[in-house]
Amino acid sequence: MAFRSAVITFPGSNCDRDMAVALEQVSGTPAIRVWHGDADLPDGLDFIALPGGFSYGDYLRSGAMAARSPIMQAVIEAAGRGVPVLGVCNGFQVLTEAGLLPGALMRNASQNFVCRTVPLKVENNRSLFTSGYKAGQTVHIPVAHHDGNYFADEATLDRLEGEGRVAFRYAEPVNGSVRDIAGVLNEAGNVLGMMPHPERAIEPAHGGSDGRALFESALKGLVEA
Repeated sequence: MAFRSAVITFPGSNCDRDMAVALEQVSGTPAIRVWHGDADLPDGLDFIALPGGFSYGDYLRSGAMAARSPIMQAVIEAAGRGVPVLGVCNGFQVLTEAGLLPGALMRNASQNFVCRTVPLKVENNRSLFTSGYKAGQTVHIPVAHHDGNYFADEATLDRLEGEGRVAFRYAEPVNGSVRDIAGVLNEAGNVLGMMPHPERAIEPAHGGSDGRALFESALKGLVEA
């Protein structure tokens, strides 16, 4: 069965090619590139990725304008049907702005751009995206963001924790995110938003391959479904 994935490109995306290359390397099938101004997604998609970058130059709020792009209505509908959706960095910001994930990404507490490889703790290894990891495992994934400070009110945070929807947590201070949250899942478990870049850690030439298991987990889960 061919794995049909799509990578959405917004004006200002700069990690869309990285994401497409990662998906092809792991699945063996080229990702379909979709422009944000399209109204429809290709039929029969197994996976949708919203990549990192600086959509619309982070004007107003990071991801706010991209979340209103024509293609996002189709992404929201696909997510509602259970299609896996991964948002990385700016893609995570877009998912929160579009209402697919709770919370918001604010300016880093240091007010500085953070660009380095950071340790992450795998909090939930029972999701479509994380089954290839061990619970509590520490992995190392690059970050590159200025607005990665995750925030949500206490009630929302308690609900995320109680429902096992915190996928990854920073194992050291990175950007001021509440409870060190680095990645969250939606209630159905088919939408993941995370600030670190797994697509930049899929082979040793990248300096590490800890991100590869995320894509392999999704592929395996879809094949077995």
